[in-house]
Parts: sequence; C-alpha cells; structure tokens
Amino acid sequence: MRYLDLPTAKKWSAIGLGTWQFGSREWGYGSDYAQGPDSEASRIVARALELGVTVFDTAEAYGFGRSERILGEALDRADADPATTVVATKIFPVLPVDQVVVQRGTSSAARLRRKIDLYQVHQPNPVIGDGTTMAGMRTLQAAGVVDEVGVSNYGLERWQGAETALGSQVISNQVQYSLVAREPDRDLLPYARTAGRAILAYSPLAQGLLSGKFDETHRPANRVRSLNPLFLPESLRRATPLVETLRAVADAHDATPSQVALAWTIHHPVAVAIPGASSVAQLESNCAAAEITLADDEYTALTAAAESFEPVSGLSALAGIARAQIGVGR
Repeated sequence: MRYLDLPTAKKWSAIGLGTWQFGSREWGYGSDYAQGPDSEASRIVARALELGVTVFDTAEAYGFGRSERILGEALDRADADPATTVVATKIFPVLPVDQVVVQRGTSSAARLRRKIDLYQVHQPNPVIGDGTTMAGMRTLQAAGVVDEVGVSNYGLERWQGAETALGSQVISNQVQYSLVAREPDRDLLPYARTAGRAILAYSPLAQGLLSGKFDETHRPANRVRSLNPLFLPESLRRATPLVETLRAVADAHDATPSQVALAWTIHHPVAVAIPGASSVAQLESNCAAAEITLADDEYTALTAAAESFEPVSGLSALAGIARAQIGVGR
C-alpha cells in the first residue's frame, strides 16, 4: 500500500474504502450483505485492514446511519487499531449551526463506536456560512470527539474560507474525481499539493464506467447508475476510445482497466481514492492499484483520451434517462 505525506497523526492510505453501499438499499445489496459477523461487509473491512487500508469513509446520510453502524461494528470485529485507522464520516448540512453540528457529530461517533478521525461537511450550505459550522467542529475537537476536520464538494475559495473560520487546518476536500471528472485538476489539486492538504476522490471509477464492463448493448441495471447520463447508450458508445486506452495500458501492466483508472487517480501524491467494494475480491483488486506506477506517456495518453470523451448532457441526457426509466430504448 502507498501512503500520503500529510501533517496528520495517522497515515492515510492512497486507496481507501468507501462504504456508501453498507446498509444502503439503493445499491441493491440484501440485508445479508451487511448484517452479522460473517457478513460480506465484515469480511471486506477485515481484509482491507490486512492489505494496509487505513482510510474508511462513510456518512450519516448513507442508509440513514446504517452505514456508520455497520462500519463501526465491522471495525470492532476486526480489532482495528485505533492508532492507525482513519475513520471518516460526514454531516449532511441541513441547518449546520454549531449546536446541531455538535449533536450530530456525537451521534455519528456513537454509531461508529469510536472517535471520528475525519469529520467532513458533506455539502456546502448555500444559506448558512461556515463560521457557525466550524464553531461546532471546534467544540467537537476540544471534546475529543473529532480529530481532523474536512469538507466535501467545496470549491477552492470556500474550502480556504472554511479553514479560516476553523482557525486551523481543514485537511481535506472530498470531491468527485476520475478520468471523466477532472475538474479538481484545475485548482483543488494544485492547492492541496502546495498547502499539504488532501483530496479524497469519490467515484474514482465513475460508478463502474471505467471498469470496461459496460457498453451500449450491456448497460447496468442498478438504480443509481440508471440515473447517471454516463450510462446512456450514446455515452457508453462515446466512451469506447477511453475504455480501449485503459485496456491497452492495463495489458502493459498485467492489470485491469479499473486498476489503471485508480492508478491514474492516485498518480497525484495528495489524492486518496475511495472506491466502494461489493466483495473481498473487488477490494483486493482495488488495493492492487496502489502498486501500479504509470509511465509519463501512459498518464498522458489516458488524460488525452479522457479529454476527448464527451458524455451526453443537457436536455438530451434528461430525455434519455426518462426513456430508460419507462423502459424505452433499452
């Protein structure tokens, strides 16, 4: 496993584990997936620890707290070392004033059965500024409930403003980042590199688009993916050159397209990729990506192929999703 060089007490692994699917019915997993000591979720968490994963990401909004509870129980069963494990969760910012932040942070810590190593604001609130939110974060830090503070889906200016409001480092910004979502390259990643901060990349495989498993005649049935314009038939057709480039680089490394896509994401030394995993095998495959070092020409070729990809968007995307939902054009 590879680790980031951050001004934090614990090492952050370059490949983490996202746990949105733990207890979230929208991903299509049954109750047996997450419940009990022999559940798949418990096996995934235990194996992740064995492979050197330290970053485990969840949120109070995932399964309405079930994901936090399942993750906390799985970490306990695996005897996760609190001195090395980085447990990250997020507050959904509905009325994120100081007292509410304290109450909900305390509730998340109780579900997780441990101190929150990284407490993140899930989304910027358009009405309530970060001054009162960060006041609550400071209270949680002073009480020993929270260690580091982070944000999610913040632009650079608001990220920096949150840090000013907190009065200490806001160590990370969790944003969508992958070969097909490269906006953080513009300013967030350069800032993270110069300031000693981190980018947590969610959806680093673009919900599976970059795995090469789907095409215009083989689309995902999952409800979450069915609402994503990336998986419309025309988008999948347009993604063919990018997927072919991923396969070519993967062949050179005896790897899979998914592993190469993750290696591209963590090519930046300040990036942590947090893909989900539905099985131990998938987790092991994700972790193996940390051992891949892309050559400069490979990184350039992947980036160029990604820049040429334009998925269906706007009204055409909305119409396509609507047709898919009623079974037209499948």
